[in-house]
Amino acid sequence: MTPSSLPRDLATLNLFKRRTVLIWLFLTLSMVSLMVRLVFLQVVTAPALTDKARKQQMYTLRPFIPRRTITDRKGTVLALDRPVFTLFAHPHLFKKTKRDQLESPVEEIATKLAPILERPVDELTKVLGRDTTSIQVEYWLSEENADRIHNLRLEGLDLVQQRNRLYPQQDLAAEIIGYVNVDHRGQAGIEISQEKLLERTDQTPSVTQDGYGKLIPTRIPAGMIRSDRTSLQITIDARIQRTARQVLKQQMVKFSGKRGAVIVMDIRDGGLLSLVTEPTYDPNRFYEVTNLELFKNWAVSDLYEPGSTFKPINVAIALEAGAIQPDTVLNDEGSLIIGGWPVANFDFDQVGSPGALSIGQILERSSNVGMVHIVQRMKPSIYYGWLERIGLGDTSGIDLPAETASTLKPQEQFIEQVIEPATSAFGQGFSLTPIQMVQIEGILASGGKLLTPHVVKGLINEEGEEYFQPKLPNPRQVISPATAQRVIEMMTNVVQKGTGQLAKIPGYRVAGKTGTAQKADPKGGGYTTSAKVTNFVGIFPAKDPRYVVLAVIDEPVGADAFGSTVTAPIVKTVIEEIIVSESIPPSHPEEVITQVPILPEPTPTPSPSPTATPKPSMSPVP
Repeated sequence: MTPSSLPRDLATLNLFKRRTVLIWLFLTLSMVSLMVRLVFLQVVTAPALTDKARKQQMYTLRPFIPRRTITDRKGTVLALDRPVFTLFAHPHLFKKTKRDQLESPVEEIATKLAPILERPVDELTKVLGRDTTSIQVEYWLSEENADRIHNLRLEGLDLVQQRNRLYPQQDLAAEIIGYVNVDHRGQAGIEISQEKLLERTDQTPSVTQDGYGKLIPTRIPAGMIRSDRTSLQITIDARIQRTARQVLKQQMVKFSGKRGAVIVMDIRDGGLLSLVTEPTYDPNRFYEVTNLELFKNWAVSDLYEPGSTFKPINVAIALEAGAIQPDTVLNDEGSLIIGGWPVANFDFDQVGSPGALSIGQILERSSNVGMVHIVQRMKPSIYYGWLERIGLGDTSGIDLPAETASTLKPQEQFIEQVIEPATSAFGQGFSLTPIQMVQIEGILASGGKLLTPHVVKGLINEEGEEYFQPKLPNPRQVISPATAQRVIEMMTNVVQKGTGQLAKIPGYRVAGKTGTAQKADPKGGGYTTSAKVTNFVGIFPAKDPRYVVLAVIDEPVGADAFGSTVTAPIVKTVIEEIIVSESIPPSHPEEVITQVPILPEPTPTPSPSPTATPKPSMSPVP
């Protein structure tokens, strides 16, 4: 080594040492930084990172959880949930699938979708060709069509699963079932009143997934495999419901009725076998309804004056109060004046005064004057108390939404004005809903008990076993069974030889009562001469009753439109369907029915007001 090369070697050595120190210093600092970072991650930010990792590894599984199915009492499906799909398109993701094709991706996709969606190709081309990132092409696609679209393997199409409520029987029980909106929330009927029972209790479980996003089978909660499969069963019988709707429509068309209702109640527990209102709607297409009144079950929410169908109740009240006896005979003058108001029988112009009539004959003839004499034998305060006791002024307690309470005049007015008890004697001056009318008539059929009408039977499992049953109020004894039976016997004669003969069924005994009531003038000041309500109540069988059937038609048109001609045939047809459905044998198989002249019913004719204060007319309304 020459003296001249020594400085260069020394410089090279020093440079190497400096580089080595710098490298070790860098490595040392890096290791310290890593240790600091590791301590920071494992100690300081550990909770946050653990939570983030869990969120990445856990997936909240949201399975298709259907709303409970609704069935009738025999298992006929009335409402159920089904999965449906909404088809979205994302044009920026469209790709051609053929190299030699001439058409654009939009035209190709439209051509493939057209036969599945049953829409013209040019229409779909316009839809898919919109200048936007996302397009809703079709909604409420069935699973079958969704699978067909999925199998096309087309880029840019997306299927989103949703729930859809299907009503297989269409309008059969719309007034009872109701419908759900686009958010799957109940809007009418038991879909809203029983929302808690219809919504399932299934939870949305969290499951573990691997790094590829696949679920780890061993980490799926065991309870997820067993889910709630109960359904909501109602008391309605689809077969009886269908018959009631058909015959109601026929009579409404025949007499140009404005609206109508038919209700069948089982007096063993108050369950309704049928509740029909017309006109109605198809809950599958609720969005097409323009008249919002159709969504309202008027048999539950609207009031009417029942007229003569209330007379048997008044007879029962008078018997129970001791004002009359079954063999009491009263003089029927045909007409009389009560507090300045005229009250007359429907046939007064034809037959005048019938003279002495028994209580049963008063019902058979639907005598207004006779009923006034019966009620006059009770103190107004006693009579008013009985009207309250049977439920007037209250609701029936049915498990359907928007029920309206019946109305009864204030007690002071009822007691002070003698005309009020007189009008109530033949079913006017107060109002109630058709459903409460069935409940009150059920007092007679059930041996004097006030039942709670209802449509919900309870939850049942897949084997048809009862899983849950809502608790109903205990029936309240209102009148004695003996009194109820006496009135039923009188009502049987109304059908056999009185105004209700169009409800007669050969071989069977039906108890019933007709009613043709005036309607209050919407302008106030009494009753209108152009509108009336016809109704008929039937109790079947007359011996050991089981069913109460009420038919109401509002504003029928025609000189022969009365409770006996318009609604009695409806009740007869419905009872005949019950006989067939329940296989009820005849009580009189040997009898031969002879034709007996049927007593007509009148068209109400109002009387002028004798005072300055507008008052309802006391026209004959049998």
